[in-house]
Amino acid sequence: MGSESRNLLLSRAVDHIAAHGVSGLSLRGLAAGIGTSHRMLIYHFGSMEGLLVEVVRQVEERQRAVLANLTEDPVTSPADAIRLMWRHLADPALWPLERLFFELYGQALRGRPGTVPLLDGVVQSWLDLNVGLAARWGVPAEAARTHARLGLAVIRGLLLDLLATGDRAGTDAAVEAFAVVYQDGLPKPGN
Repeated sequence: MGSESRNLLLSRAVDHIAAHGVSGLSLRGLAAGIGTSHRMLIYHFGSMEGLLVEVVRQVEERQRAVLANLTEDPVTSPADAIRLMWRHLADPALWPLERLFFELYGQALRGRPGTVPLLDGVVQSWLDLNVGLAARWGVPAEAARTHARLGLAVIRGLLLDLLATGDRAGTDAAVEAFAVVYQDGLPKPGN
């Protein structure tokens, strides 16, 4: 029952934050918004920071599932996978959660108590998924991790650019250029 209750509260918190953002949000306000008490949130997540870290982890897990599903088709090229994922990530409905990601990421890098656990797996989990995808496209294993890290860095950077500037046309053009260059530059099997 405990993990079911925790998972339900987490799912509700993700949905609430996606709809309302976190500006001015208190633990009591969030609890009221999702139909629970602040004590239950503290019991399950320890603090507001602990809850927000779990919200970001949940969203990241959902995003990795989206990427895995987008690339299930064996004819999906690396460039097409990049384009499809970007279309998903650039959806304004996700912006409150993406802003939260970058905000907490920065706080974790500065060592703010309660946020540091976000750093566990924040890069590695994406690298593991992308290395697996690269292997399906025939990218040699020794190059796959480097290319996965490059792809993650570029997409996160362009997402930060989009959130900061709102320049959808400019970031879309940059993603398109990256997708083409990335695919063309991938090592071919046997090379």
